[in-house]
Amino acid sequence: MVDERAAENRRLLRRLVIAAIGMFGFGFALVPFYKQICEIAGINRLDSADEVRNTQVDDSRIVTVEFDANTHDMPWRFKPLKTSMTLHPGQLVRVDYEVENTLDRPVTGQAVPSYGPQVAGLHFKKLDCFCFTQQTLAPREKRVMPVVFTIDRALPGEVNTVTLSYTFFEVAGTAGAAKGREG
Repeated sequence: MVDERAAENRRLLRRLVIAAIGMFGFGFALVPFYKQICEIAGINRLDSADEVRNTQVDDSRIVTVEFDANTHDMPWRFKPLKTSMTLHPGQLVRVDYEVENTLDRPVTGQAVPSYGPQVAGLHFKKLDCFCFTQQTLAPREKRVMPVVFTIDRALPGEVNTVTLSYTFFEVAGTAGAAKGREG
């Protein structure tokens, strides 16, 4: 009885292993089969890399963006690494700013953006920006901070130049700010 049951278990194990190998093979066979079906049906077909492009970019228009950096009563050096660039509305762009704490103590600041002309602010879409959070710099620390943005295609046609300006303000109430006010 025990030998008969062990033999049945071995046969069952063999069948399960064969079924698993068959399913694994069937999964691999589906890839070329799927490609053939898509080719016949004309689905997901690309003839060249030129067909893949961002349709949100307005290639017919160029906008110049100027970058500016200021501090308001802060012991920081702050500047854009590029002063201007040309781009197409809808294009995803990254620009870096450099900031340096010139003191021997930590300082916390918050950047506030402004736009010129003012209407450009409605069409300036930041995806990542150091202005989203307070920045604390250690004594003598220097940091490069990115801004990732796009300018909406709906920017009025008469606006050909946009200025993005940041002003850093020291955050009141931080330990670094309190020490700086005493001396």
